[in-house]
Amino acid sequence: MKQVLIVNTALKMPTGKLAAQVAHASQFSASKAGWLYRLAWRFNGAYSKVVLAGGDANDLEWLAADAETHGLPFYLVRDAGRTVLEPGTITCLGIGPAENDKIDKVTGSLKLLR
Repeated sequence: MKQVLIVNTALKMPTGKLAAQVAHASQFSASKAGWLYRLAWRFNGAYSKVVLAGGDANDLEWLAADAETHGLPFYLVRDAGRTVLEPGTITCLGIGPAENDKIDKVTGSLKLLR
């Protein structure tokens, strides 16, 4: 069990902003998973998370559509626009928690965020 958090790297967000957006993606995506998945994620994966570089907003929208096709819980974060980004800017995508192999079908080609 894991959760994958995919960052819109085209935005070049400041570190604090990026961290907040990843946290939003994690929280809201987890809330869309069933309680059994959340329980298994806690006890079998110790809340395992992976943060990946995702390209631009179009790439994240495509990945969200693919996650939906595969029946995965996901959440596409759109910024509120209170600080450095315009309202509605797509910043991150959270997928899971779910089984590793199911998430890898959607995100397996992406690289770790550096």
